Amino acid sequence: MGREPIGTSSTRLLIPLAMVALTGFGLSVASAQTSSQSPTIRPANARSAVATSGSGQYYFEFRSRQAWDYGHTFVVFGRVGEPPSKNNVAGLSPKGDDPQMWLMGHYVPVPSDTGWTDGDLEDRYITARYRVLVSKEQYDRTVAYIRQLQAKSTTWSVELYNCNAFVADIANFMGLKAPSSTWIYPKVFVTNMRKINTGHPEAADELVSENVKEMNNPTRDGRAMISAGMIHPDGAPVAGSASPPHVTIGAVRVSNRPASSAGGAQHSP
Repeated sequence: MGREPIGTSSTRLLIPLAMVALTGFGLSVASAQTSSQSPTIRPANARSAVATSGSGQYYFEFRSRQAWDYGHTFVVFGRVGEPPSKNNVAGLSPKGDDPQMWLMGHYVPVPSDTGWTDGDLEDRYITARYRVLVSKEQYDRTVAYIRQLQAKSTTWSVELYNCNAFVADIANFMGLKAPSSTWIYPKVFVTNMRKINTGHPEAADELVSENVKEMNNPTRDGRAMISAGMIHPDGAPVAGSASPPHVTIGAVRVSNRPASSAGGAQHSP
């Protein structure tokens, strides 16, 4: 999670973030299962595209949200029609509020948190979502798995086990397909998951190109929040607006090569 307030020490991370390695994608979710649920796609008129599949009175909603840098991937769950609480959120992120913990996680595993982070339940920050409806029995079984996964997921690492990988494990348990790489932007991860599970087989071949597109998207991070008037350039929230979420970083592989030799350095945020 790296819950660093927007606009503080994030700027010192821009140079290493500019060296995102888009070649050599990991295939840690290559063995994803095929969903047995028949998709029922219902787009919504929300800021982020929504598709719902399956049937039942309970749901699991895979989400990505905006933050200062990459964003964050997580899952929200509950009964249809009832607002979720913080206890109904699961996601993997660096522990605590120290930005150094997030920075260290690009090189070595660091202690993790596995629950709610600031901004997870605010629609204004959501960039992609995919909701799956399930029965009560399926819901209980999956929630039990999530609690077990939270208990054993004690470290966060950009390369070894990040927020995308955590969510992919939940999706696999449910019998859903997950993107073939976890080294991608959270918005791309959730969007691709939604597509490959709702009748868009071509989405699997678009993963790399969509990630490159998102890397060059000027509205993917804190700059969009400033443009929308959510926060001031110094990171302070605009008067009368909700407090911005703390920085929570998703999965992107970072190279430790000098900027002059790292592929993609020209795409500095």
